Amino acid sequence: MTAFEQSAEPQSSTMTSAVAMGSALDNAMARDDKVIVLGEDVADPIGGVFKVTKGLSTKYGTDRVRATPISEQAIVGAAVGLALAGYRPVAEIMFFDFITVAMDQLVNHATKLRYMSGGATPVPITVRTSVGGSRFGAQHAQSLEAWFMHTPGIKVVMPATPADAKGLLTACIEDDDPCLFIEHLNLAYSSKEEVRTGRYVVPLGRARTLTHGSDLTIITYGPMVSPSLEAAGALREHGIEVEVIDLRSLVPLDMQTVLTSVYRTRRAIIVHEATTFAGPGAEIASRLHEELFAELLAPVVRLGAAYTPIPFSPGLTNFPAAGDIVTTARQLLS
Repeated sequence: MTAFEQSAEPQSSTMTSAVAMGSALDNAMARDDKVIVLGEDVADPIGGVFKVTKGLSTKYGTDRVRATPISEQAIVGAAVGLALAGYRPVAEIMFFDFITVAMDQLVNHATKLRYMSGGATPVPITVRTSVGGSRFGAQHAQSLEAWFMHTPGIKVVMPATPADAKGLLTACIEDDDPCLFIEHLNLAYSSKEEVRTGRYVVPLGRARTLTHGSDLTIITYGPMVSPSLEAAGALREHGIEVEVIDLRSLVPLDMQTVLTSVYRTRRAIIVHEATTFAGPGAEIASRLHEELFAELLAPVVRLGAAYTPIPFSPGLTNFPAAGDIVTTARQLLS
């Protein structure tokens, strides 16, 4: 059996997304002693500020689960060096906003070294980071995934379910290129489902169709999957059949699944928490208009956050809700 071979008799257990991600790390570290975790407070007794790495340093030792100083540059820079030395580091950046301090290490080094070496130096690092809502304010809640979609050489994923959290994280750790794994705080403990306890992989770049319909396609990912499904249910009660697609990976982007769906429904809404202006939906909408212009019955619509900093007050949040999706869908269909 190879290091990354699937077990013959898979078993499952009920997990939250946080537990599922911890399970992915545990499995990866057990299979491959080159997998190393590093970041602020990742070692026990804290086990990460969101408890994803709880128990790992006790099990594998602090030489493989390294609590670091508060220095994002050092965390990602060390991860790049480890990857070049043959390791598969998983670097935790506590909040997505803090990744700005390590942009040079990611954008100019991790993503470029394979290209600059003619493929001789892969950089198999996984950067885990978290985002979510507004309870931490304007400097702790920005959805910056579009920045990295624009950067050749890095893969970008954002799971919506516990099973996808484990499967996508496993895929990132096993990938030979840099991967940015974005965890949404509102999903970490909010739901549970059966997740395979052994090795479980969700291939990068493969979207999932959650509901089927012929009237409209909703394209979304991460925290907006739940309100999109809620909106689809409300619309179904009025005879409107909606197809909901969870992208799961933003890079690589499964445009074929999206194009196939929209070709059939001829209407589309793209929903995300990132700002509407220059957000991920802009690229998807452009591709749909370029490739399906003659088939569309209405322009593709984007729903995202307003072009403002994220407010601290929960009452002022400006993310799309299920009601906004329903209203937009009715407008498109009319």
